[in-house]
Formats: sequence, structure tokens, C-alpha cells
Amino acid sequence: METSTSKQFIPLLESIPYPSHPVMKWLFKTPLLLWRLGLGPLVGRFFMIMTTTGRKSGLPRHTAIEFHELEGKPTVMSGWGEKTDWYRNLAANPLATVQTWRGAQFVRARRIDSDEELRRAFAWAQSSPTMQRMMKLAGFAMSAEQFIAEKERFTLVIFEPTDQPTPSPLKADLVWLWAVLLSICFLLVWLTNFRW
Repeated sequence: METSTSKQFIPLLESIPYPSHPVMKWLFKTPLLLWRLGLGPLVGRFFMIMTTTGRKSGLPRHTAIEFHELEGKPTVMSGWGEKTDWYRNLAANPLATVQTWRGAQFVRARRIDSDEELRRAFAWAQSSPTMQRMMKLAGFAMSAEQFIAEKERFTLVIFEPTDQPTPSPLKADLVWLWAVLLSICFLLVWLTNFRW
């Protein structure tokens, strides 16, 4: 028997609009900018930078996404199911590069869809204090059996190590901006203290 909370959670999850407004898209890309500014060790504790190959362009595509580790492997949940560009890119070519605070990993993405793996993922989420808080905030109160029965509504992707070539990782190519910013700050301090 479903609880009223689980009935409320799933429509809420599915009703969150995909970020199409330019401001929202920019906001979602902020962790990428922070990574490029050299803050990867900090950003990489909360977000994983995933580099996929564009399904139409064939070019590297970078996405910042919240991640957790399931059995030692980076794992993500798509809040918009199979609609996201990164998921569709992985469906076309599952080879990707992921970057966290630990560094870059060359991986093959795979959707978790077997009942046994989903049970393990659910048990892990129930045992993780961080995941418990997130699930409570989201109003998620399903049993493992309900979760398995509704598995088509949840898009969980696990990233497993591979030796095959993957896209190049995102580089910290804007670190030089810190020197410019520091120079401007010193100049402003000097100008405010300079006696004309």
C-alpha cells in the first residue's frame, strides 16, 4: 500500500520544469565556471563534472551534477529523467570522463535498472545520513518494494572505470583571472591610499 507521501513525491519530482530560461541555465553552469577558475578541489566535493560526447555535434559537453558514491563508484540521479541532454548523450555514447575532488576518471555510464542493484542503491540511501536528509526534505517516503515497482520513474546512472578512450576533462583554464583580480585589488588599494 502506498503512503500519501510517496504519492505526493513522484508528481512533485516530475513537475519540476527543466531549466530552459537563460538565467537558470547560467545558474546551473556556475560550478563549471568555478571549476575552470581552479576551484575543482572545493567544487568537486559537491558536484561531479561530467564530460560526454555530444550526440549530434560529436564535441565534448560538460555538465556539473550532484553525485554520490555507490559501492565506490560515482552515481547520479537525473532529476528530469531521460530528457536531459547529458543523459541522451550518454545513451548515444556511454563513454565519459568524470571529475571530482579526487581527480579525473575515465568511465562507462550505465543506467541502474536491475531490481537487485536498485535494492542495494535504496539500502545505501537509507543508510547514508546525507541521503536520508535529502530524501526527508523531498518528502520521499517509499519502501524498497515501492521504489522497485516505480523504477521507471527514477533514472539512476552509475559510472564504472574503463580503459577505453573518453572525452578530455574540463581544464582549469581561467586560473589566471585570480592574478588579474588580485592586481586590480592592489591597484585600487594603492590608488585610495595615494596622496595626490
